[in-house]
Amino acid sequence: MTTGLRAATRKSTLARTQTDLIAGLLGVEVTPVVVDTMADRDPDTPVWAMNDRGVFVKEVQEAVLDGRADLAVHSAKDLPSTTPDGLVIGAIPEREDPRDALVGRALGRLPVGALIGTGSIRRRAQLAWLRADLTFAGLRGNIETRLAKAHDFDAIVVAVAALRRLDRLASAADVLDVGQMVPQVGQGALAVECRAGDSGMHELLAGIDHAVSRSAVEAERAWLAELGGGCDSPVGAHATVDEGGTIHLTGMLASGDGRIVLRDWAYGDDPVEVGRGLARRMIERSGGAWLVDEASPAVAPVPA
Repeated sequence: MTTGLRAATRKSTLARTQTDLIAGLLGVEVTPVVVDTMADRDPDTPVWAMNDRGVFVKEVQEAVLDGRADLAVHSAKDLPSTTPDGLVIGAIPEREDPRDALVGRALGRLPVGALIGTGSIRRRAQLAWLRADLTFAGLRGNIETRLAKAHDFDAIVVAVAALRRLDRLASAADVLDVGQMVPQVGQGALAVECRAGDSGMHELLAGIDHAVSRSAVEAERAWLAELGGGCDSPVGAHATVDEGGTIHLTGMLASGDGRIVLRDWAYGDDPVEVGRGLARRMIERSGGAWLVDEASPAVAPVPA
């Protein structure tokens, strides 16, 4: 049995918990290699304003590429839509709940003009579409930090998967259906990267890969790659796979202020073809081209 693996990870409790989850699935001893990322070093600047994709993962990936670690454990939603040369996604284990949750008050119980805390322009735009009266303020930090600051807002928005993994689901006042809030690409899934030439690691990780979850995430990532977008744009996608293996993909593009939210759907058997095809249709036929341009991180989203 393989022993003594080193896993690159961020230092937050959630990141360490996710690394432990992967170690448990692999059934081997895993030593964490804790890495500070650009986003960790700058907890005050909004992610969309950093103007750099991969702010949560680049340094973690570098630890694998330079040999300090054998694998890297990521929240799949933090990954850019393309994988760096020299790395592959060796496993996507079974996905957790991909939805978003409100902590504080349920959407229907928020007062007029309620203040929502979130650093995500995807979440801001869709909530503004649902409730034009809502106001927003930035909220950065790990899950524990954000939950501790929840009393400063009428509600904050966090991923259901994070609450589940930290045994904090009871904090959720409302879980938002995908029809209300399309998740970030890859949300709820973990992605384990390793070096492209490490055949032994590929074989080991293949044992924890979940085919349905991989197909869904690959469709979402192909959609995002075709858009040329990253986690700094008000876009989202969510895929499911039915019992017959057909992939059902929803894509969402929004204006930064939430006044326009465009959704479209596609289905098929090949995740890359489904993702790319839906993105092209949304850009070329559904009016999404200018939304992608407008969604530059240089453009402020909904005013705080």
